[in-house]
Amino acid sequence: MSVEVTAPMSGDILEVHVKVGDDVSAEDELLILEAMKMENPIFAPENGKVTEVKVAVGDSVDTNDVLIVLE
Repeated sequence: MSVEVTAPMSGDILEVHVKVGDDVSAEDELLILEAMKMENPIFAPENGKVTEVKVAVGDSVDTNDVLIVLE
């Protein structure tokens, strides 16, 4: 079953720390989202393997956009 990691708010992607195929543990930092001039780390909600990275550095995202998919 896949888990979609979504943006909690609108902002810009500053850093992406994972790539497809990476294994992650719950609470691993996946990326940094800049919103309202603050850097917001986005963490893995559970253990899994990264199957899709839907954003890149410099992308703008809206609230609830899918950022990363885990399986």
